[in-house]
Amino acid sequence: MGGSMSSFSLKPLSSALGAEVIGIDMHRPLDAETVQALIDAWHRHIILLFRNQPLTFEEHIAFSRNFGALDDHAAVPRFRHPDYPEILLVTNYEAGGKRLAVGRQWHSDLSTTTRPAKGSLLHCVELPEVGGDTMFCNMYKAWESLSPTLQSILDGRNALHDMSVARETRLARTSDELAEIRRRNPPVYQPIARVHDDSGRKALYVSEMTSVSIEGMTVEESQPLLQYLYEHSVVPENVYRHRWQIGDTMMWDNRSAMHIALSDYDHSQRRIMYRTTLLGQPSGRIAELPAEVKEINPVAVFPVISPPAGTGVHPTA
Repeated sequence: MGGSMSSFSLKPLSSALGAEVIGIDMHRPLDAETVQALIDAWHRHIILLFRNQPLTFEEHIAFSRNFGALDDHAAVPRFRHPDYPEILLVTNYEAGGKRLAVGRQWHSDLSTTTRPAKGSLLHCVELPEVGGDTMFCNMYKAWESLSPTLQSILDGRNALHDMSVARETRLARTSDELAEIRRRNPPVYQPIARVHDDSGRKALYVSEMTSVSIEGMTVEESQPLLQYLYEHSVVPENVYRHRWQIGDTMMWDNRSAMHIALSDYDHSQRRIMYRTTLLGQPSGRIAELPAEVKEINPVAVFPVISPPAGTGVHPTA
């Protein structure tokens, strides 16, 4: 039998966002009433933490499907499980021992597509001895704490999201390689004030990792304003920092949160997680780029980054 509404409780993780779910067995089916109660809690708290429940791939997928259809990660085949396409490997190591750099800027999953992720469920399998935390910020609060004047300027405008400018994409890549990534992943315009399709609330929807410019403005005009929005979003009182334990599963709402994986650990040690991704509603549009953006060489605007000597870190695809 599945759980019931009375079978779980919530423990707040911070004043900004987040709650730990206590009393749910992720290995067992859940009844419809319990699923709806979890969804309601998720919408209120933005991130939900389930502690100390190691999962098989089948259990991870089955639990995730309680909350919606899953992405098959066709856009990132390099890190998709060969037998379970719903499972995405999130790690600092690749098969063969090559070290990787992932998630080191604030972002929301799949914002560079016209169907951004609704949610993500990340399950912790292996950790370095110290560090490797993930931070989350509340983008409802980020929007609501802007001045009415700035809200009026931004509301109804779009930001250009471009995968080719992401730091982990640019890491030690050539201009030609970045151009090919841009061809395969064309830039997308997304609303800056995004209306959450379940709660109806507005959330700030920009990404330090991928936002390039504001529609109708040049890159040079846009960048100072975008930088302000990033800094405004991640003030300490708007952030929860999660210290992982093996067996943790964190479920977050990409429509109302950004996150960042911290790189403050010994990269000779492995950090291994598995993620499922909840499909979202269509949002944004493929950009018909103005000439000044179309001709941008991502290396010129955002120079190619080489990893520190001796780290052995390689770029991700």
